[in-house]
Amino acid sequence: MWGRVILFALASLGPVPLIAAGAAWGGLWAHAAFLAMTLLVFLLDEGGGALFGREGLSTFPRIAAALPVALALAHFALFWFVIAALARGAPGPWGWLPAFLAAALWFGQVSNANAHELIHARDRLRRRLGVLVYVSLLFGHHASAHPLVHHRHVGTPADPNSARKGQSYYSFWRQAWIGSFRAGLAAETARCKAAGRRGLLGHPYTGYIAGALAALGLSWALAGWAGVAVHFALASLAQAQLLMSDYVQHYGLRRREVAPGRLEPVSPRHSWNAPHWFSSHMMLNAPRHSDHHAHPLKPYPALELPEERAAPTLPYSLPAMGMIALWPRAWRRVMDRRLASWEAPAESDRRAPPAPRDAGTGQRAGA
Repeated sequence: MWGRVILFALASLGPVPLIAAGAAWGGLWAHAAFLAMTLLVFLLDEGGGALFGREGLSTFPRIAAALPVALALAHFALFWFVIAALARGAPGPWGWLPAFLAAALWFGQVSNANAHELIHARDRLRRRLGVLVYVSLLFGHHASAHPLVHHRHVGTPADPNSARKGQSYYSFWRQAWIGSFRAGLAAETARCKAAGRRGLLGHPYTGYIAGALAALGLSWALAGWAGVAVHFALASLAQAQLLMSDYVQHYGLRRREVAPGRLEPVSPRHSWNAPHWFSSHMMLNAPRHSDHHAHPLKPYPALELPEERAAPTLPYSLPAMGMIALWPRAWRRVMDRRLASWEAPAESDRRAPPAPRDAGTGQRAGA
């Protein structure tokens, strides 16, 4: 138990000092940070095998609950440290790009996954901490759109963050960014009206926008307009990775209509899962996505991995699938065949005629 929790901490927090060193000194530090967030993660995922079972932890020490808070605080410190260093050119001409990419990958994969964990927390302070992480990445509306829209409408046309079969990531990106902003705004506006709150001051979107401006203001105070430009660039790549996770984890999966105007409930069948051990620990079990949709309040150490016959499984880790999705033709070649083979049994079950009833018992044959 302690070993698993320590591994969560090492996998998620471990890159932080390396990224900070790369941003400050460039050179080999910057390249090592980039390789740690890319090649090392891939090799550990592929070479580690099934080091852990599919089940989650039933009990876990208090440090497991403290880790998301520690990651959020590390995010704020690293984010503005990297902005100040990159805006001033600290890594040098050969270290700037790998330092930037390493930081963007950590913010996109670890900070986003951690903020996601926090906004689903039971207590208000943790939820607000998760919102602040999203706000720093100029994506505060996700804290509303994700629980109010995505979890309710996942796998339907009403969810802008569920990709259609054959849809490219680039088409999905526009749909999800704009669609989630609008849908989240409509959902929060309806909640405000129901609660009797009128005007802009009590609206969450006012806080998201004001918080984003304050975050950009801090970057300007640290490093001028160059700091603002770096902030925008880091936030844009982090947002792109969050949307990439949604694209990969729900691609092509649709909830069927079981009666006129009524859809089947959300089940493990409506999320792609990844069993790869290291990236799963790095992202606080976010790739165990089916269990999260079934139990949104379940803490990350307790999330379980469904059996492959119960839920679809990705052929590679979530970060690796995100790289493939950047090339739509390669993505469709990998995923469309896999999607069709997954959907075929469900489609045949739906179309199969009911078994005839036995004349003597009135029961269906084989019952």
